Amino acid sequence: MSHIPRKRFGQNFLTDQGVIQTIIRAINPQPGDTMVEIGPGLGALTDPLLKILPHLHVVEIDRDIIARLENNYPKTKLTIHAGDVLKFDFSSLGERIRVIGNLPYNISTPILFHLSEYVGNIIDMHFMLQKEVVERMVAAPSTPEYGRLSVMLQYRYAMELQFIVPPDAFQPAPKVESAIVRMIPYAELPHPAKDEALFGAIVTAAFGQRRKVLRNTLKAYLDADGFAALGIDPGLRAENLGVAEFVAIANYCKV
Repeated sequence: MSHIPRKRFGQNFLTDQGVIQTIIRAINPQPGDTMVEIGPGLGALTDPLLKILPHLHVVEIDRDIIARLENNYPKTKLTIHAGDVLKFDFSSLGERIRVIGNLPYNISTPILFHLSEYVGNIIDMHFMLQKEVVERMVAAPSTPEYGRLSVMLQYRYAMELQFIVPPDAFQPAPKVESAIVRMIPYAELPHPAKDEALFGAIVTAAFGQRRKVLRNTLKAYLDADGFAALGIDPGLRAENLGVAEFVAIANYCKV
């Protein structure tokens, strides 16, 4: 059964066997793992995973691919959760799950934020993403790539760019390079926010106009006395603050 990649699902199928094996080694699946694959596609990772795992969960929205999976794998080996990953309840799979996937580039960021709702159930995550997105995720403060995505994900996860994947590893070849990222939730948050919604709102406000200084972007939250109490220069920009500083602002505002 052939499958024509669908642009609306952001489908680019991994075909390079060398890259596939490198990814499997990075994931290091163990027979006792409860693992879920987002967007299994044509089975590039599903096949080698099922040579190691007795069972695998997958989340897939494309009905043609679902039919292909049902034809290729018995239900005893593969459980298919048909539907939109942004609506999937990952907690339904248990308390210690491992998540992998070649995420559609067009909705990769919403998927990452959706998964953050289930961080207490997740051991680790390995994803193929657009290289530019991974660089933003792992960026350090005061670099061009550092932004809201960096802060919000670094708050919850230790992350590492594993390796780069060239466009010719896919069919059809995307116009950008890809990268594998490893994300491990912190057992205890290094800098816990008293009110995570407030923390998120402050980060969003700070980066909303990233060329403006903090005294302007955060004027709804901090006055001169607040900046002084926190020891933060109001003439800095959002990109100059680390996660700890953003959490300190949120916790100060919560008092």
